[in-house]
Amino acid sequence: QVQLVESGGGLVQAGGSLRLSCAASGHTLSRYAMGWFRQAPGKERDFVAAISWGGSNTNYADSVKGRFTVSRDNAKNTMSLQMNSLKPEDTAVYYCGTTYNSGNSLPAQYKYWGQGTQVTVSS
Repeated sequence: QVQLVESGGGLVQAGGSLRLSCAASGHTLSRYAMGWFRQAPGKERDFVAAISWGGSNTNYADSVKGRFTVSRDNAKNTMSLQMNSLKPEDTAVYYCGTTYNSGNSLPAQYKYWGQGTQVTVSS
């Protein structure tokens, strides 16, 4: 069993930056690829980014390419999402999850999830 806890969300103006973190406990993360998703009110949970277990492979949604960067530190059992040039449309609850392949971009392909952290971008 893996427990995931996201942190780092908040309110930021358009053009600003935030750094989200996902901390794991209960099991080492080194065997899992991991990803970030987001869900706005009334909408589906959408893929944002993923990273392979070793960190060498990454995958991004087109809407965040060039603005967001995913990274991980297996020694600390953490994953991060650096979000720059934020836009109002990035407003959502952000979730981290574990999977087996960094190419996976569907929620059903992820096994463990955190509780989410709110990101709000004002215009």
